[in-house]
Amino acid sequence: MTFAMFKLEQHPLRTALYDELHSRPFQVIPCPAKVTHIALLTTPEQKTAQFEHLCELHRLMGVPEPREDVRCYEKSFGSFRLRREQHMEFASYTFINLCAAGGQSDPFAETGLTPLPAGWLDQLAGQVVAAFHLQLQHVTHPPEADISIIRPAFEGSRLVGSCPQNGSARVWGSFRLHSDGFGRFMVLNNSMSNSQLGRLTQRLMEIETYRLMSLLAVSLARDISPDLSDMDQQLARITQSLADHHHVDEKAILEELTDMAASIEAFRARSTFRFSATRAYHRLVLTRLEELRENEMSGHLTIREFMTRRLTPAVKTCESVAYRLEDLSRRVDRASDMMRTRVDLSIQNQNQALLSSMDKRSQVQLMMQHTVEGLSFVVISYYLVGLLKYLLDATYDAGLTFDKSLVIGGMIPVVMFLVWLSVRRIHHKFIKLAEKKQDKL
Repeated sequence: MTFAMFKLEQHPLRTALYDELHSRPFQVIPCPAKVTHIALLTTPEQKTAQFEHLCELHRLMGVPEPREDVRCYEKSFGSFRLRREQHMEFASYTFINLCAAGGQSDPFAETGLTPLPAGWLDQLAGQVVAAFHLQLQHVTHPPEADISIIRPAFEGSRLVGSCPQNGSARVWGSFRLHSDGFGRFMVLNNSMSNSQLGRLTQRLMEIETYRLMSLLAVSLARDISPDLSDMDQQLARITQSLADHHHVDEKAILEELTDMAASIEAFRARSTFRFSATRAYHRLVLTRLEELRENEMSGHLTIREFMTRRLTPAVKTCESVAYRLEDLSRRVDRASDMMRTRVDLSIQNQNQALLSSMDKRSQVQLMMQHTVEGLSFVVISYYLVGLLKYLLDATYDAGLTFDKSLVIGGMIPVVMFLVWLSVRRIHHKFIKLAEKKQDKL
């Protein structure tokens, strides 16, 4: 959208930010009316199929099809109205029948689904989570007569009722599935305008839908809880064995801890989104209950009291399992750190023992080297004296007269000294080379 008189640069989302607050406006519902609300868990593919199925409804009703799929779509087919809303993980349909016949013995004999073409609803893609009827009618009797008149419409179920909006209407419900597979609410309008009635109806639909969506995690929490208890006991046994300083098989314990960590991560992958969604839906339910501004009807739980008593413990159960998952994950990490520390210390002790053994072997090798050097010193001296003896023999045979025994005896100390001096110089030379290499490193 462009604004002719507005010359400043526009953020690309500015228009969308304004439209966001008006994307799901409250409906204006006249009284009497029969309303049916259905919420279905959907995948992206199913949402596409739902839009195509919505277009098919328009063709069956003889009206133009919608051009594009939007988050909130409303269409009136004369006295029949349809509203479709897309949420993060579910889509909801609200069917409003404004020409329902009155005076029937069963108020729910005719519903918001009655004007739909036969078979259309059966082909709707998705998994139904919430499905309930709302009967909106004017008050024709005093509050004291409500139970005797309304209870048959709820098939004898125990009723929850209140006077929302400071007594402007009376609301009855059972929060149960009835014989037709739908839940039921009855709204008796006393002095509400069509706009107020539409807002009240919207809040009731959201309370029931979000209540059921928040409870999706309860089954998952119950499935996970026994496994968490088993792992908790297993971890307690492992940490106790570490605390007792008993000899343990580090490799086996590390394998157990690794298996537990893998199982916990698998549980977290399954449950993190579901538990987070439960907390969000629960907060929405509490917000909508606040907006009802209920007054109590004598002898009956209000909707808020019923939700607080029944829904909140279920949500707390999910939060408890989520906390146990996180706590168990941290404890497994700490136990793994302790085991790795034990393994590291064991490896260091082994390395220290190995270094001590190598040091001892080095000392033995050094002693052997000194022994070999001593022997080599004698051997080299012996061979040098032998070579010099050949030289003296040749000189003596050439006619030079001298005492060979005396000369050879005098040469031995000189040769041995020279050999010792040479070996020592060579030894020091190698030591200096080694020291220079060490300094470079």
